[in-house]
Amino acid sequence: MRRTPLPALALPAACLLLLTACGTERQGAAASATPSTARDCGAGSPTAPGTPDGDEVLVIGTGTGPGADRARPCGTYAVTNRGTEPLTYTVTLGFQDADTGRGLTNVKDTVEAVAPGRTVRRTVTAADVSSDAAGRVTLSVLTVRGVPAAEASSEGGACPPTGVRVYADEGDAAMGLRVVGLHLENCGTRPYRLKGHPRVEPLDEARERVDGVAVLEGGDAIASGTGADGPPEQLVLAPGERARAGLVWRNTVDSGTEGPVAAPYARVWAKPGAAPVMVIPELDLGTTGKLGVGPWKKEQKR
Repeated sequence: MRRTPLPALALPAACLLLLTACGTERQGAAASATPSTARDCGAGSPTAPGTPDGDEVLVIGTGTGPGADRARPCGTYAVTNRGTEPLTYTVTLGFQDADTGRGLTNVKDTVEAVAPGRTVRRTVTAADVSSDAAGRVTLSVLTVRGVPAAEASSEGGACPPTGVRVYADEGDAAMGLRVVGLHLENCGTRPYRLKGHPRVEPLDEARERVDGVAVLEGGDAIASGTGADGPPEQLVLAPGERARAGLVWRNTVDSGTEGPVAAPYARVWAKPGAAPVMVIPELDLGTTGKLGVGPWKKEQKR
């Protein structure tokens, strides 16, 4: 089994340049990053190919926003695609107290379809940080994940040409047991048929298949009571309806064995013949070498 240690900071095929220019209108909670449309931050504006040069992380800076966000800290960063195909990035950043180093909040931002050699600047705001902390924070990059834009998952936005959206949720963890939900929404105009389990292929930091992991049908192959068990059913999803399948694993690490397996990515086929979608479940499989995949089950309408 190929073992991949889990690093503290992952930067696949990307260069991050964090700038000091700030100024954004808050559009949501800090749990999801708020891209700026402010002219001085230049968020979402591609620059010329080949810039910036140098290290993966060049500068980190923060400031405060105007208007309602004048007392809220913000930070601007830039992501450069140094790969050979368009990538969609998920960047997690952390705001810390500059005096104590204590973490204040994390934000997650998605940067869609960055072309090879292009740089895109973005700004995030710590919307739930106390106003008395503004101006006394630092910003750091926690993780960077990049998936091929053609396989990127999406919970919202325009419906893909396939007529379905497939994405992973944030999951739940308790006492070493991990459960992440795969969700499928029929956003098209025709019924969508499903039966059985999605096909799931764990991938490492380089988005290559992780050898030696046993992908098992049914979450009860790992643990009972997760909701990812039961026999597969024939489902017909009308437009707007959703289905869910659970990913279940343990991160147990046995002493005296090879290092733990880290598979941050997974390629998912909803059914045979379906287009693949790459999700980011952050599979920390420990030394178990097992991943349980539950059957598709229809979700209740929200």
